[in-house]
Amino acid sequence: MGGALGAGALAACGSTNSRGGGASGGGLKVIGAGSQEAGLRKALDEYKKKDSSFDFNLSFSPADQLQTALRAQLAAGNAPDLHAVYPGNGSAMSMVQLSKANLLADLSDQAWTQKIPAGFRGAYQQDGKTYIFSPGTSVLGAIYNKKAFATAGVEVPTTWSELLTVCETLKKKGIVPLALGAQTPWVTQLVNYALVPGTVYAKQPDFDDKMIAGSASFADSGWADAMGKYLELQKRGFFNDNPNGTTYEQATSMVGTGKAAMAVQVSAVLQAYREAAPSPDDLGMFPFPATDTVADNWIPGGIVVGLAVSAKSKQADQARKFIEFCGQPDIVNAWSEAVACVPLYSDGEPKVDPVLTPFLPYLSGNKAVPFMDQRWPNAEVQPTHFAVVQELLGGRNTVAGALKKMDEAYRKSA
Repeated sequence: MGGALGAGALAACGSTNSRGGGASGGGLKVIGAGSQEAGLRKALDEYKKKDSSFDFNLSFSPADQLQTALRAQLAAGNAPDLHAVYPGNGSAMSMVQLSKANLLADLSDQAWTQKIPAGFRGAYQQDGKTYIFSPGTSVLGAIYNKKAFATAGVEVPTTWSELLTVCETLKKKGIVPLALGAQTPWVTQLVNYALVPGTVYAKQPDFDDKMIAGSASFADSGWADAMGKYLELQKRGFFNDNPNGTTYEQATSMVGTGKAAMAVQVSAVLQAYREAAPSPDDLGMFPFPATDTVADNWIPGGIVVGLAVSAKSKQADQARKFIEFCGQPDIVNAWSEAVACVPLYSDGEPKVDPVLTPFLPYLSGNKAVPFMDQRWPNAEVQPTHFAVVQELLGGRNTVAGALKKMDEAYRKSA
């Protein structure tokens, strides 16, 4: 999810501030999103081992500050040399918006850019030029409590009908089937994002292109099916009581403790769920089925928040060299492992968290699509999506009315 929440906020919106690699205020100035810390630190430290003269000044900010303060610095020409950027489009700090404003350095001549899979180029490239490095993909599916499943005697579902049966069985056992913390706005989008790859893109892989051309709409597409299924889960009582009054943190705790069996979430928050569970091994993850045809169930895979070089950096050459270093397969793998994502590419078998194994065939089989907002044309659609889902859950809108609002937001000028 690019945009204000995007891969960055979804990948655990933490905030830390720190300096490393040398004298305060010296060297390459780097600002990252809180969710990047483990991977970015690892890459910077490895680069310093390679080049002892390399020096850096590192800090981290939460998503909202990146969207405001850093964007203002870029416009004023006093931004850090290297900084966090959200993939695709849809926010003030997204790759498309910044590159259109000529605020990012072109990285297209670097060898790693040739390895970007075709399905994800829209997250990295604008007008055929690459402006962002990101180590890989955060997948979206159901994080589930294995003990809750065992208590209810249910197995991981592979079709929509199986999912409904599993939820009904869990409910009868007194276990909340699906925890939903819709009071936290970015959580509202996740169920739709899990369903839309199967209801829309499996049938229309070029749906985003048709939307851009004006020959498709949310209202007249599989988005209506997805939102209808979202509401069906609620009407059957498969969510916790009052999702609009439940936070992300509360939903995480529910699944970790087994009060709830599942939550639709991104892999980047796995660590938070593991910390909420008695044992990390209590939790697994599986692709969330959207249809009754297994072959039509695709997954969303969102490129995680990345790095870019400020076009006005006085140390652009050094910054570009660091990005090139990050593009080496061993660094891509190390960074990806540190932030629980699937590497963008790998020499040989990628080293990934075993919990993500069920998602790998979808990625290798071209049955994965970027998080939907990464190709939306402006920063209006995503918050509209958040709002209409809360309206739906609160009984204050219909699927048709919700999608009409999203179409209107989409058609606003970028």
